[in-house]
Amino acid sequence: MADAELLEQARQLLAEYPVVDGHNDLPWKLREQVHYDLAQRDIATDQREHLHTDLARLRAGGVGAQFWSVYVRSDFAGDKAVSATLEQIDCVRALVARYPAQLELAFSADDMEQARADGRLASLMGAEGGHSIDESLATLRALYQLGVRYMTLTHNDNLSWADSATDEPKAGGLTRFGEEVVREMNRLGMLVDLSHVSADTMRSALGVTRAPVIFSHSSSRAVCDHVRNIPDDVLAQLPVNGGVAMATFVPKFVLPEAVAWTKAADANMVAHGFHHLDLSPAGLAVQAEFEAANPRPVATEATVADHLDHMREVAGVDHIGLGGDYDGTAFTPKGLEDVSGYPNLIAELLRRGWSRDDLAKLTWKNAVRVLREAERVAHELRFETPSIATIGQLDG
Repeated sequence: MADAELLEQARQLLAEYPVVDGHNDLPWKLREQVHYDLAQRDIATDQREHLHTDLARLRAGGVGAQFWSVYVRSDFAGDKAVSATLEQIDCVRALVARYPAQLELAFSADDMEQARADGRLASLMGAEGGHSIDESLATLRALYQLGVRYMTLTHNDNLSWADSATDEPKAGGLTRFGEEVVREMNRLGMLVDLSHVSADTMRSALGVTRAPVIFSHSSSRAVCDHVRNIPDDVLAQLPVNGGVAMATFVPKFVLPEAVAWTKAADANMVAHGFHHLDLSPAGLAVQAEFEAANPRPVATEATVADHLDHMREVAGVDHIGLGGDYDGTAFTPKGLEDVSGYPNLIAELLRRGWSRDDLAKLTWKNAVRVLREAERVAHELRFETPSIATIGQLDG
């Protein structure tokens, strides 16, 4: 079948079963670039000079639901982390209020389905890192009340109660307080997100949780040996847990040749006085200069498809999804340059023989199911008393 035919089939499928994307960092990009002045980055207009994301490209990409990340950097701590998270939540709500014909706030699986029926993009929120709750279960509950529907247990640095994939292990997974965080998330109906955490933290959380977990933006470690990816033994637990691993597109996580290149690029950023994740115009200029002198290995939609093939083989088609990490990375794969690229990936999977039913699970059905199941578990736990445990009581 010709590529044009496959692409048309992909678009037709996405019109019925659009992408639920697990992770997009647009709010942080808006914070960095324009300090939340949405008029300066009007996503109703073409923003490809500045962003991976705007409304027209979301429509072109067949995105029907987006978990907007309310991420704050993991070197933010205490009250600073909490208040910055609240500002990120405020940004998402401001975006939805500004574009009510295109975006619709969603807090449940039913809301996601209603937004799809309304022809709007369901806008959900995920907090990226447990530093956002500052060791407070009451703060966790407050974030849920404000609409946060998943929390990534760590970002790039360890917490006092959980180990990160990109830090030196200290807790050996989750501490007793970390386990209490997972239980309280189950009680609330907030999805436990295991992207960014160490493999031992993944295993600890899977041993505690009563609800399905997600990996909002992680790929296969067997395909690309990077600590941010998911080991096969963890993927193999998802059928019992019911969770979903949402493959990311970040080249340094999906293309083995990109791992060493990225280490050198990150060191160059630090040498120029920037955080290695700095996506400000000045930071991007430093990245561009490094890339001009050191051409980077280029991932493609086929690279991501290789991960999805393997993840489907190990975890099963009911337990995979998509989490692009757009506007959270300086580099993207060829064919997946921005949020308009999803049809290219679906066309590649069609070329590899994926069925329409399997693709509908990948794009829409699995993510909706996992949130609905977390809601069901929360309903079962509705009579349990909210935990008032502190880290001092459990880990002191």
